[in-house]
Amino acid sequence: MVTKSIRWRLQLWQAFLLVCILSGFGVTAYQLHRTNRLGQIDEELRRRVAALSADVRGPPPFGQPRGRPPFEPDHGPPPPWTPGPDARAPRGHPEDFLESREIRLSARTLSLFDPTQTNDFYYTIWSRGDKLLRRSTNAPAEVLLPGRTSGDTTIHTRMRHTAREAYQFTEIGECVLTGRSIAFDLEALRRFGWWLAAAGGAVLALGLGGGWLLASRALRPVEAISAAASRISVGSLSERISVADTDSELGRLAGVLNSTFARLEAAFAQQKQFTADASHELRTPIAVIISEAQTTLARERSATEYREAVEACLDTAQQMRRLTQSLLELARYDAGQEPIERTPVDLAELTRACLELIRPLARERGIQIHSDLASAQILGDADRLGQVITNLLINAIQYSQDQGEVRLATRAEAGIAVVTVADTGPGIPAEDLPHIFERFYRGDKSRARAAGHSGLGLAIVKAIVEAHGGSIEVSSQLGVGTRFTVNLPR
Repeated sequence: MVTKSIRWRLQLWQAFLLVCILSGFGVTAYQLHRTNRLGQIDEELRRRVAALSADVRGPPPFGQPRGRPPFEPDHGPPPPWTPGPDARAPRGHPEDFLESREIRLSARTLSLFDPTQTNDFYYTIWSRGDKLLRRSTNAPAEVLLPGRTSGDTTIHTRMRHTAREAYQFTEIGECVLTGRSIAFDLEALRRFGWWLAAAGGAVLALGLGGGWLLASRALRPVEAISAAASRISVGSLSERISVADTDSELGRLAGVLNSTFARLEAAFAQQKQFTADASHELRTPIAVIISEAQTTLARERSATEYREAVEACLDTAQQMRRLTQSLLELARYDAGQEPIERTPVDLAELTRACLELIRPLARERGIQIHSDLASAQILGDADRLGQVITNLLINAIQYSQDQGEVRLATRAEAGIAVVTVADTGPGIPAEDLPHIFERFYRGDKSRARAAGHSGLGLAIVKAIVEAHGGSIEVSSQLGVGTRFTVNLPR
């Protein structure tokens, strides 16, 4: 399913992040551009409102000080007007003069509203009594007087349909308003918004496409791993994962899996070979038992002949039992189920005891055993380690030439205890050395089978040594002899 696909999860998460980032950037850019553009328009409107207000205030009538009203409306009706020294002054009350006076604008102010040089700015001036005193010819008829605020002489702005307007009330209550249509500016803002949306969509599509390619490339090793694992699961153990970039995380994972697959292949091959060898080894004694039984039952025999047949079957059965016990022991070591007791052991004393057990075998062949046993204390299983030393000594005696020599030594080094067993036998060919610890492997197959060996002794020795955390090494020279070295942690 799509929701379970890593690629689609990455793609959806990337799409969500891109949409959030692009939306935030687009809205911020649009708002900044809109605020900046409206700020420029408002600045032009304020400049014109200030110019109009200066002309409307003009020289104060009747000799009143500039900037103060001729009377205070909160202190009763205005006083009656009396003629002053100016004979041309209008007659009547000052309030009547304010409601009917003619507003004269300076040339500089009029130039600000020249339709040939500006963006069709218009203006409207109202008296204190809300009477229209003057307006530009391009001023819309539906322009309404803003709501009055007592004592507020600051410049305000407002939106009216597609018109932007600024207005100000003078100290005596007259209102000056200027504005212009910003339909073109709003259309430009809309186009800018669509351009932002189109650019954001293009960036989103590019980002999603690049993310898809990047995710596909990043997950390609995972697909290769999955395909290789599928082929291996159906029996193709020789399959390996091919990854070009071995330094990446997935490349290192592929390397680990390849090494794991190699070990699995080797383990299955070893198991297959082990099964074949075990079957071969068990087939011979079983065939002997069957043959002896059939021969014995073929005709009546004497008690002595029956006894000899039974003894032959018993010897063969004993051989089978030793083989099955060795196989079971190796299987337990492989599974880590063979118990290893950890008690203080002196390898020198243990080796000396093992040497006394096999010394009669050495005397039979006239083999001299030279020992150099230095104390080497370790923690280990004395019975299992005795099995290792005894096995190595028996092999050294059996493969040495008559009247030969076996050298045995123990010593303690930094952090390890060492046991060496060397013989003066014919040596092991170089091509056989890498395989002598393999199960059922025999360098001299005819000699080993004649001696009753199954080829499991050295495999068991290596399993016991490794169970103790140690290692075993072998070196050999044809015609000179072979040396086994066991290293055990102290």
